[in-house]
Formats: sequence, structure tokens, C-alpha cells
Amino acid sequence: VDKPWREIGTTLSKKRLSVKLLLPDDVIELILERLPVMSLLRFKSVSKKWKSTVEDRRFQERQLLCRKQSRGPDFLFMSLRDDDQIIKHAPIIFYRSEIVYNMWFRSLCWSICHGSCDSLVCLYDTRVGVVVANPATRWYQTFPLARIQHYMSRHGVSVSPSPKLGFGKDKLNGTYKPVFLYNSFGFVLDNVTTCEVFDVSTNAWRYVHPASLYRINAYNNPVFFDGSLYWLTELEENVLSFDHHNQTFQVICKAPIAHVCDPSSVSMCILDNSLFVSENNWSTLEIRSLDCSRGNTKTWKKMCSVGLIKRVSFFRECALLPIAILDKTKLLLGGHECTHQLVMHVLHTINDEILYRSKKPIDSFCYIQSLFSALSN
Repeated sequence: VDKPWREIGTTLSKKRLSVKLLLPDDVIELILERLPVMSLLRFKSVSKKWKSTVEDRRFQERQLLCRKQSRGPDFLFMSLRDDDQIIKHAPIIFYRSEIVYNMWFRSLCWSICHGSCDSLVCLYDTRVGVVVANPATRWYQTFPLARIQHYMSRHGVSVSPSPKLGFGKDKLNGTYKPVFLYNSFGFVLDNVTTCEVFDVSTNAWRYVHPASLYRINAYNNPVFFDGSLYWLTELEENVLSFDHHNQTFQVICKAPIAHVCDPSSVSMCILDNSLFVSENNWSTLEIRSLDCSRGNTKTWKKMCSVGLIKRVSFFRECALLPIAILDKTKLLLGGHECTHQLVMHVLHTINDEILYRSKKPIDSFCYIQSLFSALSN
């Protein structure tokens, strides 16, 4: 579908022909919704009508929905660190089936939020601030430093692990919000935790009061799902949520783990439109899903156990992170910013396949290409 439309669009654009299309506008839009993002960006030059259509928010929402239903997610792999510790460009690699291709956009950030929201990714660094970008369109917007970033940069404070940024969306008003939640100890602050949210309307960060009453597991990356960000707490191992609209914290349930010796061995992820918790021990990776089908009663169901002893050569000392389930039979495994490769594991077997190998540490997650930007209304 892509090639014929690309040739038509190029011909019309170069020769500036005035062509009366025989198809109704709604039929043309249905065709356009099924095209790749890069093709749609090129077709904006065909006519003012097509440009207006591609830039319309409702069309973008339909295109994203069509992409989800007809194709499913791609995988986005990002390498953020250079050998000389100076990051000049961040490679973006989309993978689906047998198609692998590279896209690049300018980035000076050293960290990335785990996961994407409406195909937007969020990168951050104490030097640059926060960058929200759409890798498919190469659109990006830079936000100022958060107060915790200012403090760490000005005082030369180095905390390990460093505060992790979350990124999500208010479902009611459609506003995208970067969120810092960090334990106050070590930053000369009185509260148990401190929360900062970026307000797009004022272009400034502000504190959320009250913040979480529980210290969080600082090794975990928050994940976004259905209008809320989620963390694991430090000692009690509760699941903590932050509602993006009401901007309130709430413990929703206990995590399916207890007495964790290594806090970096536990992580959360979103698989098959559900919240999962995974736990690494020396021999196995246990993965459990949160079942909310019984209303207020929430239970955890074991999805699988993956043996780790034979996979040491793949991941070395990195804690494994589930990334995606494909065809209900395959599990994509990686490691957050520490592993150099990704492995496709066939569930309930010992079969593995190296899907991608990099010379540098990579971060990876599911990604669906769209036309969205953070400024869209």
C-alpha cells in the first residue's frame, strides 16, 4: 500500500497538479488511517486538505487505534550512552516480524522513562532537563529542569540509584505529565517522599501535596497504565498508584513478593494490557499478573517461570525485564539500560532466540508508531 501512494503523492507535489479525486473524503481518510506514519508525513505536501487531515487530532487518534488493531506493537530499542560518556545521537530501532530499520533524533539525555504513552517517549538528564519526543515523526519538546534535577546539578549530589521519572497522561483532559517521585532522605527534605509534576499550562514544575506516605523502591522504574503511574514501595512491597487527573496517591494492593533481599531484582511492567510484577532470584524469573476482574478484590496470578541458569551468558548480572508477549506463546526479555541484547523466549519451553544485539547497553519496550505530539489538543 505504501509504495503506490508515495508515488502519487510525490507526483502531485512536484508538478503541483490540481487533481479532482473521485473518492469521497471519508473513504480517503479510511485509506490514510491504514498507512505508516512516515508515508502520512510525506502526504502532507500533496494538498492543504491532506495536510489538514493528517494534522487533525481525531484523525491521529483513529490512526493510532487502527495501528493497534491491525498490526500490533513494534519494539523500540534505544541506546543512550556513548563510549566517551558524551551522547550525540540516540539510535531508535523499530522491530516487527523480519523488518528492522533505524531512525535517529538529537538527544543529550542519559535516561529514559520505561514505556511510552501514545507513542511519545520521555528522556531526562540533570544537564538538559526533560525531553518528550515522538521517534516516528522526530518531533520533540524540551521541558526545564525539575527542582530535584536543579538540586543535584547545583550541589553535585550523586545518589544511587538516581530518582526515576515517570511519564503518563490525564485521561480526562488529555494532558501529558512527567512526574518525579523520590524518597526525601538524602536530599535534606522533611517528608517521607517528594513528588514533582510538570504543569504544561505554566511551563513549570510544582510539588504535589501530600506525596506518598510510603518510601518507594528507588531501583524500580514507574510504569504507566490506564491513567495512573505505578511504583513498588520499599519495605512493605505494596503497589502504589498516582492518579494523573486527581493527582493523589493510593496503595491499591500488596505485591506478590515478600522479604526481597535485592530491591533491583523486582520490577513492574505492562504486558497484554495488564499490570505485571516480575521477580528475579538466582535460578528463576517469576512473572505474575494483577487480576482486577473481581472489583475491589485484587489477586495475583502466576503467568510463568523462566529458568535463568542457562541464560547467564545472555544477560550476565542484569535483572531480566519482560517487555512483551507475542502470539500468547513468546516472551521478549531484556534488561533496563544494562543489557546489550534482547532474547525471545518461547513460553513453557527452554527455547530462546537472540532477537537483537548491540555494542552498547540498550533500553527497550513496546511501541506503536503514531502522529501524536505533546502539544496536540
